Amino acid sequence: MTRLLSFALAWLCSLPAFAADTPVPPAEPTLPQSWIGVTPTPYGPVLIQQGLPPPYRDYQMNRILTPEEKKRWLQMAMPMMASMMQMDAREAMNHFAVKYQAKPGVSFDEVVQSMMLRANQVNLKFVGSNLMWKDFEAVLGDTGAPRVEVFSFCDIAIGRELLKIIPEMVVFLPCRIAVMEDADKNIWVLMMDWDITWLDLAGKQVGMTPELRLGVQEIREKMEDVMRAGASGAL
Repeated sequence: MTRLLSFALAWLCSLPAFAADTPVPPAEPTLPQSWIGVTPTPYGPVLIQQGLPPPYRDYQMNRILTPEEKKRWLQMAMPMMASMMQMDAREAMNHFAVKYQAKPGVSFDEVVQSMMLRANQVNLKFVGSNLMWKDFEAVLGDTGAPRVEVFSFCDIAIGRELLKIIPEMVVFLPCRIAVMEDADKNIWVLMMDWDITWLDLAGKQVGMTPELRLGVQEIREKMEDVMRAGASGAL
């Protein structure tokens, strides 16, 4: 009898657990397009491009990415980003800026005038400015903030061709250069470091013709030329 009871208990224990107690495996990301697949990474499953995208029309927007998908993709594709997420915010942001300090003796207005002159020489169209420091005074009553102004430039032809194939590029347009005094009244010229040489590693540059890529690189070089002219006061 004891042996029979033991056998019955062992058999019952071998049965599958009730569904309510069975852990549910994590759901795989829903694939919005057949040319996108899933690959496992140390950070979880990540959507990756496995083939050519479907045909697109000029100015056609891409799908919306979730914050989680963006984070995983950056961690997988750019290990440096994973490290930067553990950096002090000041140091992390420093990696995204290219900047030049104005020569001693060059005034703020001379920096701006030199930038405008050089932009005209290299055929970059000036399309607007934001005099942030005046708003600090007028809106916030802050009369002690340093002077900071942001200037916008554009190459209309290149901008149009970029938006045809990658509408999301509009978030980078127009190109902006900031002129700012620091805590010690030194004058700096800065812009976001959008060097496109990373495209050499992208692998799938659909729609990015050599001519367009060269045009985008030329804009970057022109922007740095404008920055250097401003920092040197080359009137």
